[in-house]
Amino acid sequence: MELTPLLTVLLLAPTIAVAYLAWTAFSLRRRSRCYLLDYVCYKPAEDLAVTMESVSEVVRRNKRLSLPEHRFLLGLIARSGLGDRTYGIRSMLEGREECPTLQDGLDEMDDCFHGAVTELFARTGFRPRDIDVLVVNVTSFSPEPCLASRIVQHYRMREDVAVYNLSGMGCSATMIAVDVAQNAMRARAPRPVLALVVSTESLVLNWYSGKERTMLVGPCLFRCGAAAALLTSDPAHRGRAKMELRHLVRATTAASDDSYSCIRVREDDDGIIGASISKALPTAALSAFAANLRRLLPRVLPALELARLAADIAYQKLRGHREVKMKVNLKIGVDHLCLHAGGVAVIEAVKRSFNLEERDVEPSRMTLHRWGNTSASSGWYVLSYMEAKGRLKLGDRVLMVTFGSGFKCNSCVWVVTGDMADKGAWADCIDAYPTESTGNKYMEKFASLVHDDVGDA
Repeated sequence: MELTPLLTVLLLAPTIAVAYLAWTAFSLRRRSRCYLLDYVCYKPAEDLAVTMESVSEVVRRNKRLSLPEHRFLLGLIARSGLGDRTYGIRSMLEGREECPTLQDGLDEMDDCFHGAVTELFARTGFRPRDIDVLVVNVTSFSPEPCLASRIVQHYRMREDVAVYNLSGMGCSATMIAVDVAQNAMRARAPRPVLALVVSTESLVLNWYSGKERTMLVGPCLFRCGAAAALLTSDPAHRGRAKMELRHLVRATTAASDDSYSCIRVREDDDGIIGASISKALPTAALSAFAANLRRLLPRVLPALELARLAADIAYQKLRGHREVKMKVNLKIGVDHLCLHAGGVAVIEAVKRSFNLEERDVEPSRMTLHRWGNTSASSGWYVLSYMEAKGRLKLGDRVLMVTFGSGFKCNSCVWVVTGDMADKGAWADCIDAYPTESTGNKYMEKFASLVHDDVGDA
């Protein structure tokens, strides 16, 4: 009888061990998930609003432009897809775009950070000291201390907050930032993690005032904007989350010379630094998107559609086609497409190549019209448009696609898990969208100056 307790323990020990391991694995899986609690798109102050008239003043100030370059620039702006009210930078509005200071750049970042992050904390009820992981992405401005440290200092975050500062990653950086945050969560599992992702871009210290045509595209397209997103791995907060991250795929085609060089910062013949954007951009975007989809589609498409796609690709190869095209219906795997508002040419190229309807690219086109290309944060403005329009329903799958220099295409699939009825930065103008036309007053006012050879921006 004295051996009974010992035998019981010995018999139950394997069962207890298996149960413990199973529970640990289940707990790790639950806490390795990534939930989007909320996000905020920054709306700049009204004194930073720019109209086509104020943009034309900046054009006239550039004494380096001869008549042909002047006509080219006016035509580029007219066909850019931007509306008559976007947001610029203070140094440009004050006539100092050619001689900004370091403090101008820091002030620009502070406005973006505080405008998005402060509102995000207010809306969610979390405090800065609750943040475990901070990821900041700003491509073309990397001061010391870094911008992530600047946020930590301003909000007095904890000493053990894990800080990541991304630079040089282009307009696709926000997906990289989310990936970094997600990996940081997994590394800390099963401990619950709260992560803050901040995406913006510096325009002040990267304004181009030269005359080279490929480098004039940037100032025509890029505008002030920022976004902050709060992510967590804590399943206890799933009930209050807006979305859950299901898949995230990154692809880069930098091994291709054309893709690598289609967007790059360099000096022009006069030694003026700016971002050069070539006509190869739409092709590079589609190539990177195709590389991304080859890894993403097996995760989102049903088996029957995958089989059809594989058979179609095999048939094209048998016919000896030099360029095999993926004739895929994206809407079979997802419900909404949240496409980076990079420019008219890229939006049109994606729409045409994947046989999308106008409604599918409408959020991206309207975002470009209202806010311009806000670089890495633009995807959040597109998502906010969908939310403000009431299009995102419980269980909907949203494919967010971003493009950036390198060339990179990063994408993710969100699943709507909560209420999404906030109008955000679109609150005062969403009823005016979609507009019947994405043209602007420039085309009417300067029609006589616009050349037919001006390409789409």
